[in-house]
Amino acid sequence: MSYEASVSKLPSPLKDLVENSREDVGKTDADKAEVVSWIEKVALGDVVKPEALTDLDAQLIPRTYVVSNYLTAADVALYGALHPTLSQLQPTQYYSTPALTRYFDHIQTRPSVREAAQALTPAFSLVALAIDSAPALERKIEPSKKKEKAPKVQDQPAVTKEVEPIPDSKEEKVSKDKAPKDKKKATAPAGDAGKKKSAPAGGKVEAEDAGEPVPSMIDMRVGHIIDVKKHPDADGLYIEQIDLGEETGPRTVVSGLVHYIPIEDMQDKYLVAICNLKPANMRGVKSFAMVLAATSKDGKDAGIELIQPPPGSKPGERVYFEGPEYENATPVSQMNPKKKIFETIQPGFTTLDTKEAAWVNPVTKTAHRIRTKDGVCVAPTLVGASLS
Repeated sequence: MSYEASVSKLPSPLKDLVENSREDVGKTDADKAEVVSWIEKVALGDVVKPEALTDLDAQLIPRTYVVSNYLTAADVALYGALHPTLSQLQPTQYYSTPALTRYFDHIQTRPSVREAAQALTPAFSLVALAIDSAPALERKIEPSKKKEKAPKVQDQPAVTKEVEPIPDSKEEKVSKDKAPKDKKKATAPAGDAGKKKSAPAGGKVEAEDAGEPVPSMIDMRVGHIIDVKKHPDADGLYIEQIDLGEETGPRTVVSGLVHYIPIEDMQDKYLVAICNLKPANMRGVKSFAMVLAATSKDGKDAGIELIQPPPGSKPGERVYFEGPEYENATPVSQMNPKKKIFETIQPGFTTLDTKEAAWVNPVTKTAHRIRTKDGVCVAPTLVGASLS
């Protein structure tokens, strides 16, 4: 069935919403076929019935959009079909489908969707969802088959260069009490690191952080900001929801970038996230990752930019350092703050004359570019910038 034929089956005013939004119908033949398939499901109506929302929520857990990694007409159709139901639910009801609620709120705030919806108000009026008050999700991880249980991958922090984390003595105590004894062998020297097997993004890794800190201990991944707002209790902080390709959904990340990057430049942005620092409380909000940003060599007032992955990158893709000793090494699951791994490596983070992000070995002075399998990560304009 063609796209036009599938849209013609939608009832009004949903059909008008999809047509007025003029969203992408798919960049590839496979995407186009999937867009048509989703619109056909929406036209049948079963996918958005109240009893089907739990199944739909499960499908949306790892997704930002229903087709590929960009907004399409399928998202507009699904949003419009969900609107009558979501607009009538109470918080306790839509909290039970967190991925679906997050998805709906993200789609309804896209500029093209909002513009098309406003022309059809009140049919598709903006739905106020109390997402900030939602109960925290329990992040689960499969138990390790080894005798020693690795720390949870999800328990990571986000502390930007501009903001100091507020210590949580109780959490520190619990962490110490539960810390596994280090009975494993020390991490191999940098020259042998390439012999390790690479762990997939979001996978389980062994916390082998003995020995000198090396860059490959840092877990970096492609992230996608699906929602961003200002921290209610801190003028300089953003609270972002960042999709890292994890089944548990997006991570909450707090970044001190309000005075340096406009909120509209943060929305829908793809970036590089550091995912294995210890969680940090930032003015009452726990942050589970850190965005990698470039600060001008003339100081932060001269400019701060998010490091950007190659075009076409997808949330959760592995980001690593070039070089045989680093490319195939496995990052530790969580960096021990006492080891100061990131603090030791970070002074070598910079942008080259090509604006490419890299780590410069302080001993050999060799530059190891930061990249994904598809290309090198860059700063939009800054040369010689520090990264943190």
